[in-house]
Amino acid sequence: MPGLHQPMAAAAAGLLVIAATPTPSPTPPAAGQAPARSAAAPARPPAIARTDLQRHDLSVAGHEAIQTRVDFAPGALAPRHRHPGEEIVFVLRGTLEYRLDGQAPVILNPGNVLFIPAGTVHAVRNTGAGPASELATYIVEKGRPLITLVP
Repeated sequence: MPGLHQPMAAAAAGLLVIAATPTPSPTPPAAGQAPARSAAAPARPPAIARTDLQRHDLSVAGHEAIQTRVDFAPGALAPRHRHPGEEIVFVLRGTLEYRLDGQAPVILNPGNVLFIPAGTVHAVRNTGAGPASELATYIVEKGRPLITLVP
């Protein structure tokens, strides 16, 4: 159908996945015991998962719009980063805390929105007890990395 697009493959989407917690190191066997055979650890879902929903060229030369669903596990943090254009956030569920450089932290709940100017360094954390999700719309320069981490 015109206007409807399937989610893009992770490779094309610039998938950002941040682990929730480090995997614990195996405990060495006690003296006189044989090492335990370990079964493969169950896979943990990523703390943050990005799914690009659509991507379109704009009428402004060299720019594109990207719409992405971002899902955050409880406590998940997207560290300081920037985008090569504007980001418009709409919270779908949960509670997210945004920290934009030079501004007071902003708490967003379902239905809240936030505009992040081009190049503004920011971080976001799920501060709620359950999962959180947002719809992020980017108006960015085409061909540049969508996310650049900032120390």
